[in-house]
Amino acid sequence: MSTGTNDPRVPIAIIGGSGLYELDGLKVIEERTIETPFGMPSAPILIGELDGRRVAFLPRHGKNHEYNPSTVPYRANIWALKSLGVFWVVTVSAVGSLKEEIVPGHVVIPDNIIDKTYRRANTLFDELAVHVNLTYPFDPMLREVLIECVKAEGVPCHTEGTYVCMEGPAFSTRAESELHRSWGASLIGMTAMPEARLAREAELCYATIALSTDYDCWKDDDEVDVTNVMAIIKQNVANVRRILQRVIPAIPLEREEECEAGRALQFGIMTPAHAIPEEARKKLGIFLDKYLDQ
Repeated sequence: MSTGTNDPRVPIAIIGGSGLYELDGLKVIEERTIETPFGMPSAPILIGELDGRRVAFLPRHGKNHEYNPSTVPYRANIWALKSLGVFWVVTVSAVGSLKEEIVPGHVVIPDNIIDKTYRRANTLFDELAVHVNLTYPFDPMLREVLIECVKAEGVPCHTEGTYVCMEGPAFSTRAESELHRSWGASLIGMTAMPEARLAREAELCYATIALSTDYDCWKDDDEVDVTNVMAIIKQNVANVRRILQRVIPAIPLEREEECEAGRALQFGIMTPAHAIPEEARKKLGIFLDKYLDQ
């Protein structure tokens, strides 16, 4: 099945992080405002074409960076992307480095997450019991595409790393930073969760381009502050714009049948269909119907 310019589906979504509020090269077809059962997304979603691919772009923090990491409407964002037919999600996130070798300005394609958030709605399925496998929250195939494209652009790339997602919005204390380093983690950020978990619940393949902006606060001669972070973000965003130009045409047109994310709910829905409230069926049918209608 084609996913070119004549296909109404929008298979690829880019979620922009700090500093990335638009997508270079995107020929915008429409700006769509989508009301979801979870409220409004962070911003109207730009739908367009890039290299013959239909692409959706959503700035995670809003057009004017009005949402802090705790208040981003993660569930509405994921529901809206799912409603467009998206199944590949590439996100961009600014992060702090917890390792000497991950220098500010480097790119990391993380392979796992430690979730330290505590204020955020972290499931799409409050009205029923659903348990998805999150052993590997980042899609392996999509990660490989990102790694190849970052390397092709000549940007220093670390091909794995554990991302600690903290609540924020304040940066870490020194004790917290040392604790995270003792865990063997590579990165500290504020947005990967619940975004990655919700993407898995929605059966979306999800991966992140993490942009190192600082050394958090574990180094004696480095202190993290917004001024320094934004200076590095400007450099990083220039790199990531070029990287995304390579990524979008490199993503496969279809997912493989054995894709774990694409069948995440197959054995995860514990509540029988007859016990799910009708309102929940309507609200969540976009995710559940293909299993409950069998």
